[in-house]
Amino acid sequence: EVATVFGKAGRAHTATDPAPINMFETTIAFKPRSEWPPGMTMAKVQAQLQDAVRGIPGLTPLFVPPIANRVSMQSTGIKSPIGIKVLGPDPAVLQHLSNAIVRVAQRVRGVSSAAADQSNGGRYLDVRIRPDAAARYGLTQADLQTIIATAVGGDPIGETVQGRERFPIVLRYPRDQRQSASALRHLLIVAPDGAQLPLEAVATVAVTGGPAMLTSEDGQLANYVYIDSSSGNLGGVVARLQDAIHREVALPPGYTLEWSGQYAFLERAVQRLKTIVPLTLLIIFVLIWSVFRRVPEALLIMLTLPFALVGGIWLVWLLGHPVSVATMVGFIALAGVTSELGVVMLLYLRNAWQQRVAAGSADETALDEAIDAGAVLRMRPIAMTVAVILAGLLPIMFGHGAGSEVMRSIAAPMVGGMITAPLLSMLVIPVGYRLLERRRLRTARRHEAAPDPQAAQ
Repeated sequence: EVATVFGKAGRAHTATDPAPINMFETTIAFKPRSEWPPGMTMAKVQAQLQDAVRGIPGLTPLFVPPIANRVSMQSTGIKSPIGIKVLGPDPAVLQHLSNAIVRVAQRVRGVSSAAADQSNGGRYLDVRIRPDAAARYGLTQADLQTIIATAVGGDPIGETVQGRERFPIVLRYPRDQRQSASALRHLLIVAPDGAQLPLEAVATVAVTGGPAMLTSEDGQLANYVYIDSSSGNLGGVVARLQDAIHREVALPPGYTLEWSGQYAFLERAVQRLKTIVPLTLLIIFVLIWSVFRRVPEALLIMLTLPFALVGGIWLVWLLGHPVSVATMVGFIALAGVTSELGVVMLLYLRNAWQQRVAAGSADETALDEAIDAGAVLRMRPIAMTVAVILAGLLPIMFGHGAGSEVMRSIAAPMVGGMITAPLLSMLVIPVGYRLLERRRLRTARRHEAAPDPQAAQ
């Protein structure tokens, strides 16, 4: 199934790739699906790759599409579907909490892998100047820091030009005098009086441990936990993770958790949909009312919308698609098509009824005849509408190109809804309209039968 593989170890020489030095990126390009063995799916390929990587000690696999990886890294700093940012003041405590969260997450259902940034493990050459010893030789801390910086890191003293290229001229001690802690201890320093003394006479040189990389978030130190999920229901996995972490991981005072990754996009989308969906329904109601200028007819169509969405819900469930932003967009589009079918059906029914009222036939028998005639006239337009929508969406349902997963999630509610929405339009709306008009007829008859009080007087 694999066409090419390209790997990268360590950090790239760019400021736009703040990756830790212990991260390995492997970009895999696949062959066309037509060349894959029968029955092979992307989930099976991922499972095989995951089993292969799990055999290597110390490595935790994380599978992310390259474009989604870059978008997530630039927007949230987390490349995995679910990310946890552990915030606090002490890097050692952050590492301890991150490792504890990883151990808890690996036991949660729906989590395929979990890993944390290993910030500890860095090695530092620590030079601590002893001010009292330096003062005896007439040296200041600034002098010693300048000597150490020049000896180890180098001091640019000029620039050489070779054609259009420029190179700095850096002055520093030979490599054998600065390549180890013992060599630096015996590094000779010239005092103001001309005396030569080793660096260990005025400073303590030692190799110490510390964080290999520091990450900050909102003015606090942070450590990231990356969690990959094999489940399409990120909300359910995060709910189980939050419950398990709350029960098993105790946060010291001053330390907090922030949930990020693709789950953060889902949360923002859900919050936005909580506003968009009611607003969409309100707009549909206003447009329907502007057609009929009567609230009962508008409410009749609005009340039938949930029943029309049943077909879309069933098809999404049968195909195993998770309820995502894409499916919600499909359901919103299905609601618009369903309301359109209802409006046209109701217009046919009302026109047929008004024709009979104008002809003087305003009884329940004429109402039934008008509903039969209007519904029959509407069957052909409904069939044409359903045929056009299915003809446009079925190729998307069976496509396998780039972005087909998202498009199938949008098309599935529409295709499933085209089964229930026409039935609802042809069967339920005529019944509802008959009940409304029959009630108006009976109300009008009661008013006609009631005696006029002024005539009685």
